[in-house]
Amino acid sequence: MNLNHHFLIAMPQMGDPVFSGTLTYLVQHDEQGALGLIVNRPLNLNLEEVFESSELSGYSPRTGSKPVYHGGPVAQEQGFILHPPTEQTWISSLSNEQLVLTTSRDMLEAIAQDEGPERFLFCLGYSGWSPGQLEEELKENAWLTVEANEAIIFQDDEVGKYQHALSDLGIDLATLSGHGGLA
Repeated sequence: MNLNHHFLIAMPQMGDPVFSGTLTYLVQHDEQGALGLIVNRPLNLNLEEVFESSELSGYSPRTGSKPVYHGGPVAQEQGFILHPPTEQTWISSLSNEQLVLTTSRDMLEAIAQDEGPERFLFCLGYSGWSPGQLEEELKENAWLTVEANEAIIFQDDEVGKYQHALSDLGIDLATLSGHGGLA
């Protein structure tokens, strides 16, 4: 099972408050484990504050007003930038061919100057699973999966992202049961 470029949609019975109600984009999933970013949990923080704490001046008001997201419980002090592939290569990047995860300061500087990718999501922290952990959680019906839709990732409606991903599966949130079974 390869879930690169898929969403994990937390089921209503998700007991972990970190992931309850979340939509997580899986950047990488293989025998080594999985790495993803929660894409629908904005923090009470915008990029202007990140630029200032990183001592970047002269930043664009357009990018400075963008929200910062809680990407997950791992490395919460580190910034992760999710974006479509660009012609420019960045110092520290992980790509799954559809989207790129960049952690380098050069990308943050480009975004501050409004010279980075047109569409991006800036997260603090990431979500990680050890080998076999995600597969076990899927067996326990903790998550639904669906191929990721970039329009959902980069839309401004954080609240609607979860519901839109469910809609891609043909599921209405109002009819989703918190109890799963095995066929």
